[in-house]
Amino acid sequence: MKTFILTAAIVIGIALPGGAALAHHGWAWTTVKNIGLAGVIKEVKLGNPHGVLKLDVDGVTWAVEVGQPWRNSQAGLQDGDLAEGVAIRAIGEPAADASDKRLKAERLFIDDREYVLYPDRD
Repeated sequence: MKTFILTAAIVIGIALPGGAALAHHGWAWTTVKNIGLAGVIKEVKLGNPHGVLKLDVDGVTWAVEVGQPWRNSQAGLQDGDLAEGVAIRAIGEPAADASDKRLKAERLFIDDREYVLYPDRD
């Protein structure tokens, strides 16, 4: 019985954090309807599992999730494109909770150039 309880505790301990990560990194937290944001990048954190930009939009800070490094590169983004002080426009799905100023970007625009992060999404 002790072995069963220990095994169950280990399985649950391993499964729970992974489930939370999958829920966060999917699209389930979004509205499924696209909006556009335009602003200036205040902070950049690129890397896995995805990058996050802090974007100043008319004095309100939004967290804009961009792709994984390979996805950003595939879209045509190069080192330095997503940097502090760069003005961008992002189109994507906002958080379903309106108080959560977070957007999962599907497309980015820098100047007149479009970078499509998720070509299969509309």
